[in-house]
Amino acid sequence: MSNLNSSLPLAGVRVLDLSRVLAGPWCAMVLGDLGAEVIKVEHPGRGDDTRDWGLRVGATETTYFNSVNRNKRSVCLDLQTAGGQRIAQELAQQSDVVIQNFKFGGAEKFGLGYEQLKAGHDDLIYCSISGYDRSGPEAARPGYDLVIQGEAGLMALNGEPDQPPLKFGVAAVDLFTGMYSGQAVLAALFERQKTGKGRHIEMALFDCGLMITSYYGLEALRQGDDPPRYGNAHPSIMPYGVFDAEDGPVVITVGTNPQYERFCREVIERPDLVEDERFRTNLDRAANRAVLGPELKREIGKKKRQLLLERLRGAGIPCGEVLGLHEALTSKRALEGGLVTTQSHPDAGSTHVLAPPYRFDGARLPVRSAPPKLGEGTNDVLQSLLGLSEEQLSRLKAEGVI
Repeated sequence: MSNLNSSLPLAGVRVLDLSRVLAGPWCAMVLGDLGAEVIKVEHPGRGDDTRDWGLRVGATETTYFNSVNRNKRSVCLDLQTAGGQRIAQELAQQSDVVIQNFKFGGAEKFGLGYEQLKAGHDDLIYCSISGYDRSGPEAARPGYDLVIQGEAGLMALNGEPDQPPLKFGVAAVDLFTGMYSGQAVLAALFERQKTGKGRHIEMALFDCGLMITSYYGLEALRQGDDPPRYGNAHPSIMPYGVFDAEDGPVVITVGTNPQYERFCREVIERPDLVEDERFRTNLDRAANRAVLGPELKREIGKKKRQLLLERLRGAGIPCGEVLGLHEALTSKRALEGGLVTTQSHPDAGSTHVLAPPYRFDGARLPVRSAPPKLGEGTNDVLQSLLGLSEEQLSRLKAEGVI
């Protein structure tokens, strides 16, 4: 158990992050954000693959890597060597949680499988993340977000109806899998307080991808076919989506019948669209969206965005501007909320790091450490946890183990 700031929810929990790229590292970062000490194991030469993705930051980091590795230490071990495997096994024995997403059978090859590490450490919580069910016929298939967005039907529900299937703008399956995995680890930690026993958690990208089809998925099952794609509109609520005002796009979300009445009377000044029997209830409006939609677009397009937003807010209807990504990240809302931080960097001088989204007792949990340079924690971690001497570290480095 580690000794970290006791005010953090997971203070005292140590996580060994043997994963790479996105889903596993995201899970580990979630735990690190909540206060766990996270030790990220990377290859001594190349590090995590994502150190070569995105825009370069300093000598060893990139924007992609930094997005998923705050609040961690980096330890370089060559797991192809017996010495590297032995050190990783010893680190696992000093940890509460192990996260891995090796190819099927890879962890066992390195002596880092659950059954291998569980011996003498039966309170270990071990999270395996794979592409597909590890007990099924596709267990050995590698998992990639884009492939699974296609296989899980996510691309088929995304985009405009007259366009081909479209992937999400971010690796949604990887990110959701990381969050689901973090939830499972938290549940296992809670249970361990009562039982003293660990768990082997197994998460699959395909399973998580299928789950996030949510209400669209149930509609497909209910009607026995794919539901239509609506682009920025909502499949069940009308009007609800992105609309073009005279001078730019706005988001308008009319979720209830009273809101719809106020929208027609107070915002677009078309009371006839309330009185029309075809549009009285949301179910009516959804069924007749082909008729109602063009009318609403025409009325909204006649008005300036600021006027629309003022009227919508006055009528109690949720609404907002459609901002560019840079606009959103540099907005007053984001900056005042402390969501974007600037961290010192030994090579680049400084770098942006997004803050954890969690607030406890009114305070946002901090970025305790910026995403690490490759191997920055190797000597310190191996000395403090495993008691290795400077001479031993020098020898291991000369042998290419660290």
